[in-house]
Parts: sequence; C-alpha cells; structure tokens
Amino acid sequence: MKPRVALFVTCLVDLHRPVVGWSAVKLLEEAGCTVEVPAAQTCCGQPAYNSGDRRTAQRIARDVVAAFGGYDHVVAPSGSCAAMIAHHFPALLADDPHWKPRAQALAGRTHELTAFLVDVLGVRHVPARYEGVVTYHDSCSGLRELGVKAQPRRLLDGVAGLAVKEMREPEICCGFGGTFCVKYPDISTRMVSDKAADVAATGADTLLAGDMGCLLNMAGRLSREGSAVKVRHVAEVLAGLTEDAPPIGAAAP
Repeated sequence: MKPRVALFVTCLVDLHRPVVGWSAVKLLEEAGCTVEVPAAQTCCGQPAYNSGDRRTAQRIARDVVAAFGGYDHVVAPSGSCAAMIAHHFPALLADDPHWKPRAQALAGRTHELTAFLVDVLGVRHVPARYEGVVTYHDSCSGLRELGVKAQPRRLLDGVAGLAVKEMREPEICCGFGGTFCVKYPDISTRMVSDKAADVAATGADTLLAGDMGCLLNMAGRLSREGSAVKVRHVAEVLAGLTEDAPPIGAAAP
C-alpha cells in the first residue's frame, strides 16, 4: 500500500513560490506516495512562537494537529516549519491532556522533504537534469533541529548536468531567522552580506536551499548587489521544474 502523505505547503511557498509545492508533490508521487494537501492548513505558528505570543501559537498548533491527523506522514519543503511541528508543538501543548498526545504523535510523523525522501523512502536518485554549478546553503532549523545536511546533497549528486561547489561556511546563518531580521536589521544585513560574499567566492551560478525564508533573504541581497547568481529551492531542481518559474527574485518573463 502506498504511504499516505499530507503536504504541509508552508505560508511562504503558498504566497511566493507555488512551484515548490508542485515540485514536492511530484517528487513524493514519483517516490510512490499518495499525496494530499489538507485544505484546512494554515501557518505552522512559528512567527507567533518566535515573538512570544504563546497563546496564538498554541491555537495554531491545535488547528494544525487537527488538520493533519490520520496521515501516515506529514512532509514540508521547509526545515523550519517541519521543526516547528516536530519539536515545538509537543512542548506548546504539554499542559493539555487532550492535545499533548496528538501533538506528540504528529511530531513523530513529520519530516522535511529531502530527509523524508532519503531517510524514510530510501530514494537515491531522481530523474532530473540541471545544467550548471550550484552551491547549497544549510538552513539553520533544518540543520540543527532535524539533521538535514547530507540528504539534499545526496539527491543533487544524481542530477544530470549538475555540479556542487561548497561554500566555505555553508552552515552559517543567512541572517533571516524569522522575526530576527525585523528585530535586528543591521545585524541581519551584515550576516546576509557575508553569505552573499561566500556564495560569490564559489563561482557557482545557482544558489540552492530548502527554506523559502532563507532563499528570499539571500535572493534579495544578491539582487541588490547586482549578482547574476540564480536562487532556487532545491525541490525545483530535484523535480526538474526549473523551467516552470523564473529564479527567486527575478522578474517574470
């Protein structure tokens, strides 16, 4: 029987980059899953959580738990949203005897997209082609909370025409950090400027990552600096859907 997977689309994908959602569906279906997108889903609650609005974060967590119950797995093309559900929902609802066990159960079934493909489904190759040299940014939540590091690179290694050139410090934060970039704009700008310099030093023509927040932040900085580096979500490349949308931050043709 095919695994029944619910796709947590994420707010930024829904609002800024729908092709990432289509790419995730394509990758999951090609890997043998039945994919559904629960219509009741909203935000994961991370902005409220990071801002200290615990009551709103708890309300959103209950809504998400209710919307995604009953699936074999929940998959998100975002380490930060997946980590919010997998790591922070159980703590948020720890004092509620009704919602705590449901949050814990959902947490155990929630995965970041590339980690799910590699670690759960055992995918080692995707039939995609991308001509160019790419460099990969390790987003903080995916890396530090979910252990997403080798999985996207393993899949990229099998993409025809593609070569990976690592940054000197691929694990260093880009300065987005959810509400961090709003609270500390000067520090955030310095961090993303350093990241842009690290990207440029690789000579890569494309920057990839697995979180839209990071990608929007880095694309904005690269654009302001006049860089020709294209910015894309890793799922677009793995699914072979790069012709369906211009690079992030680029004007539509």
